[in-house]
Amino acid sequence: MSGLLALLDDVAAIAKVAAASVDDVIGQAAKASAKAAGAVIDDAAVTPKYVTGFAAERELPIIWRIAKGSLRNKLLFLLPAGLALNQFAPWAITPLLMLGGCYLCFEGAEKIAHAVGVGGKGHEDHPKAKQEPVDPAHLEEEKAKGAIKTDFILSAEIMTITLAAIPESNFWMEAATLAGAAIIITLVVYGSVGLIVKADDLGLAMANRGRLGLTQSLGRGIVRAMPWVLKTLLVVGTAAMLWVGGNIVIHGLEVLGYDTLGHFTHDWAAAAGHAVSESWRGAVEWTTKAAMDGVFGLGLGLVLIPIGEKIITPIWRAIFHREKKTA
Repeated sequence: MSGLLALLDDVAAIAKVAAASVDDVIGQAAKASAKAAGAVIDDAAVTPKYVTGFAAERELPIIWRIAKGSLRNKLLFLLPAGLALNQFAPWAITPLLMLGGCYLCFEGAEKIAHAVGVGGKGHEDHPKAKQEPVDPAHLEEEKAKGAIKTDFILSAEIMTITLAAIPESNFWMEAATLAGAAIIITLVVYGSVGLIVKADDLGLAMANRGRLGLTQSLGRGIVRAMPWVLKTLLVVGTAAMLWVGGNIVIHGLEVLGYDTLGHFTHDWAAAAGHAVSESWRGAVEWTTKAAMDGVFGLGLGLVLIPIGEKIITPIWRAIFHREKKTA
């Protein structure tokens, strides 16, 4: 009996340790996921366009298919690659992170340039966009594949940013945290996309079938509000990309020993914080620093637009089309 009680006590102790480890993994995964806010918001802002033009009953199945592809990208390809990089070439993480930051700056600046009509082709002007197949099933297949390819790039940014934000620990803890962050981010992104895409259908149903005047008015309000919600999401996503991208590049330069720009933004943010009362100091410093990071990100992105459009994009498309023809 005493042996059985001792065994149960050991099992309880192991269960407590396991529960604490799971709690640590979830907590670290949530914190690390928050660091990737810019890329996450961009992912959520970009995805709804892939279900535009389809019947309402096909929207959620397409989003589910893209979500599964996104999770596959993160867990089967990017997670092992990230862990291997962290184990065997940790020196490469900062340059890769800066490369991802440059891509965020490029994307954000391109969206702004496209919006004001001074250049930038955005996501929509891919050469194949004007030659979409007529067959709905084939069109759905092409759209889903295109969304999963776009997600791979965004997921690579997200996973690299998340990996850099994970506190140093053992291999299995890092693997579990990164996997947890991948699952959390995928659920947040595609759960949000599903709610956004179906919100207008919900509003329409409330407006047409609601028994109360309040329900009908609320439904009409949702339908009218959704275009503005999507526009707001696009603006917030663009601002977040420039802020996060600029911050990543500036911090990367500091890590590599080029800290002049980092000291400049920090000193100006501190000066702005000391110009207000102590109760507002933290918020003003953070806002000033984020704004300066965003302005730097916009400037860097504008410089990268011609490089991306005239050099990198043609090379990428040439390789992609050659692979497609070979296949």
